[in-house]
Amino acid sequence: MAWFLNFYLCYRCKAKWRGKWSCMVDDQCPYCDARDISPYDADDLTFLVTESPGEYAVLRSPETAEHTPDYVEVAKFSTRESADAYVAEVDE
Repeated sequence: MAWFLNFYLCYRCKAKWRGKWSCMVDDQCPYCDARDISPYDADDLTFLVTESPGEYAVLRSPETAEHTPDYVEVAKFSTRESADAYVAEVDE
């Protein structure tokens, strides 16, 4: 399942906050309770690349994820460039 870090800006009190969700969902301001605030930007966190000594693991949030990304390892590479290329290819 896709996973996003959404960035919000409240139209009422101008507060900024972030929230991790499985979509680019509207949120409620945690400061003034204004509702239906759409994210102005988001980072796609469906895939992550983690580094261990001598290798890079590609993690993916599976379709079964609901309230947390529940990452699972899907591939390992010897270079960061190879891992990033893999993510770019499968994320198309």
